[in-house]
Amino acid sequence: MNTGTLSDTQALELVDIVHLKWMLAGEGLHVHVERLQNDPSYASDCLNAAERSTNATVRKAASTLRARLGQAVVAR
Repeated sequence: MNTGTLSDTQALELVDIVHLKWMLAGEGLHVHVERLQNDPSYASDCLNAAERSTNATVRKAASTLRARLGQAVVAR
């Protein structure tokens, strides 16, 4: 039987955050991992910026992370 724990979920989110962080670094945008995890407004700003990227992989990573974090998409 497979079971998951809260820490497993948090670890998956952290992997997604770090993945997005490095992709955005390549586009010149610095992401503070701890702040993204704890500040919903900052997270929304980072995800919105990532979703405006011309790189489809960055946009997909942002959408995936937004879903994992339970962030609503903000109309622009």
